[in-house]
Amino acid sequence: MSSTTRLTVAQALVRFLSVQYTERDGLRHRLIAGTWGIFGHGNVAGVGQALLEAGEDAMPFHQGRNEQAMVHAAVGHARQLNRLSAQAVTTSIGPGATNLVTGAALATINRLPVLLLPGDYFATRAADPLLQQLEHPTEADVSVNDTLRPVSRYFDRVHRPEALIPAALQAMRVLADPAETGAVTLALPQDVQAEAYDWPEEFFAERVWRVRRPAPDPVELAEAVRAILGAARPLIVAGGGIHHSEAEEALKAFADATGIPVTSTQAGKGSLRHDHPADLGGIGHTGTAVADDLARTADLVIGVGTRYSDFTTASGTLFQNPDVRFLNLNITSFDAHKLAARTVVCDARAGLEALTSALEGHRVKAAYEAEYRAGKERWEQVVTRAFEAADENAVPTQTQLLGALDAVVGDEDVVINAAGSLPGDLHKLWRARSPRQYHLEYGYSCMGYEIPAAIGVQQATPDTPVWALVGDGTYLMMPTELVTAVQEGLPINLVLIQNHGYASIGGLSESVGGERFGTAYRYRAADGTFSGAPLPVDLAANAASLGMDVLRAKTVRELREALATARASDRPTCVYVETDTATPTAPPAEAWWDVPVAETASREAAVAARTEYDRQSAARRTHL
Repeated sequence: MSSTTRLTVAQALVRFLSVQYTERDGLRHRLIAGTWGIFGHGNVAGVGQALLEAGEDAMPFHQGRNEQAMVHAAVGHARQLNRLSAQAVTTSIGPGATNLVTGAALATINRLPVLLLPGDYFATRAADPLLQQLEHPTEADVSVNDTLRPVSRYFDRVHRPEALIPAALQAMRVLADPAETGAVTLALPQDVQAEAYDWPEEFFAERVWRVRRPAPDPVELAEAVRAILGAARPLIVAGGGIHHSEAEEALKAFADATGIPVTSTQAGKGSLRHDHPADLGGIGHTGTAVADDLARTADLVIGVGTRYSDFTTASGTLFQNPDVRFLNLNITSFDAHKLAARTVVCDARAGLEALTSALEGHRVKAAYEAEYRAGKERWEQVVTRAFEAADENAVPTQTQLLGALDAVVGDEDVVINAAGSLPGDLHKLWRARSPRQYHLEYGYSCMGYEIPAAIGVQQATPDTPVWALVGDGTYLMMPTELVTAVQEGLPINLVLIQNHGYASIGGLSESVGGERFGTAYRYRAADGTFSGAPLPVDLAANAASLGMDVLRAKTVRELREALATARASDRPTCVYVETDTATPTAPPAEAWWDVPVAETASREAAVAARTEYDRQSAARRTHL
């Protein structure tokens, strides 16, 4: 008979998690590198006690301030380590658990692993109802944790101790599988967490979850080769899957060999260095002129590791060649089949390497290369103009801020953003110098992601300079984890941009007939609208009150100096700047994005916007 160890369910879970590993290409990582937690009655005596008993060596603990933010930090960590390592997040029941939902959705949409361990009601119903329990009149087994089901890739509620064994094994399988990964939830009734059980020692044996690199099917590969050989104007759309599979060098080798130009989604930017002759930058609504011009005439679009969001396809209006066809390399069949594509269901690196070998000697025509290289050169001039400031003593515009940051960062720096007008400017303009430098969360575009994600990235790669770029709207959503950065001594750099409201949505509102309604942070005027003076908030003082070193910059020169000082600091540092929003320096959108406009309206702005909407939407195509 095998030996057993008597532990509580929570103690057993923590011990199990401490000996789980991933391995790819011979490199091993801890699958669960640490646990974030905020404790309440639903987890303090179970998971909390188990973490204390296990100790920091077995399971490092990180103290959070907001449950959603803890998930964001774990996601940042996982992305920085190419999904080979994840973190767990434990919460109490009730609001602590429901606060996980936004973070879980973000993780699953972006195909990034995170383990969620919310407390739950008593399995025995000994206390019923207990504090914060949802009572459903017709479904007694429903709890608030069921809100996590649709945003989790795997969900289980552990009603009995012995049920933990299959649940934990399934959870690890999903977290480590690149085709299935996302948020994984194990709901833990609080009485079960504290219940003791005699666990088989085999449950605590070290396990290695090998992350596969599935090779392309020979038939699919042959069809892909025929499609590329028959294309006159092929174009690559590089998605986040390039980074996740560490396929950047394989992509470079493919582009070098074939001359096929490369565009990138928000998640895929940096797949090639910005100065590679075939790198055309972002594609879609926030893409570059050269990328979008080529997309309109491409006869073969080769999607590698992308899920084709509406920003990438310009809401179905971008790929306009009547003969355009799609070829998708993706580790998931679900994404590979989008746009009625020929499919190569495989690891991105394995697929690109196989294509490069099979296409040996093939190259696009010289005239096509000359065309896109000339377009790239023209766009570089656009970037330079947007980044430069004629007057060093002037208030910087947002794009001049990016130019100042571009002058300060090194190849190893990571720049993080998620929401507002910055994603568009960054996608068009940022000169990505390394695979992990450009960190945009644009699958969920979640305000509040940037600061906790910066903490997760810093934890994953401690010697990496990390920048969180946030506007005032995003900052007010979730500044709480600045306290965590200070507590942990993590020298993240926060660039805090004050523009007195929701600048991005304000601009969108104006374009769709909304007249910037409800988007400014201002006092109410006499007519009842928010059109009075700007609110006298001092966000720099707020950041300082949370323990950050704060540098205020009023001019382009001061901004550049402050950024350099922040990068050299070994303390969490905030660079605060109020930008010039009246001087337009950002290039306009090169492709459309569908935000439906009121079909009937009495206000002139909405009527005009609807006319433009009807004109643009007429170009939408269904690719079959």
